[in-house]
Order: sequence, then C-alpha cells, then structure tokens
Amino acid sequence: MGQEVNFTVAEPGATSIRPGDPHFTIVEQFTITPRAGFEISNSCPTEYQGILITAINAGWIKPVAHVTKEEYMVIQLSN
Repeated sequence: MGQEVNFTVAEPGATSIRPGDPHFTIVEQFTITPRAGFEISNSCPTEYQGILITAINAGWIKPVAHVTKEEYMVIQLSN
C-alpha cells in the first residue's frame, strides 16, 4: 500500500519525453506547444471529467510523448 508503480509501454528503440524534459515543448515563432497532452471526449460524464482534471492538475496523471530514437536525434540536431 502506498507504493508507486509507473508503467511506460513503448516500442523498442523509442524514447519517452515527459513534461520538463528538453524538447517536450515545440517552440515556434509565436507559440509554445506541448508535444503530448490529454483530450477528454465531450461524451465523458461530467463527474469523470472532474476526476481526470483533478488527477492531471495534481500530477498523478502526466502526458508522455514517444518518439523513435531517430526522430529524437533529428529533434536534438534541429536546435
């Protein structure tokens, strides 16, 4: 009880990018966009939306972007 368990499933050769990691945000001329995010369906019941939003805001659920090692190398070289 109280033990934290994290699961990340990605294809072999993939790299995970999380909030706070370099390259998690895409910086363009006038915008900064996270590479991964959440989309809650309009058909999701309101009470579940509230629970999900609370969990996201508390940091219990976090977005993770997966890119191949090759894509990540190109991202690093492009900066």
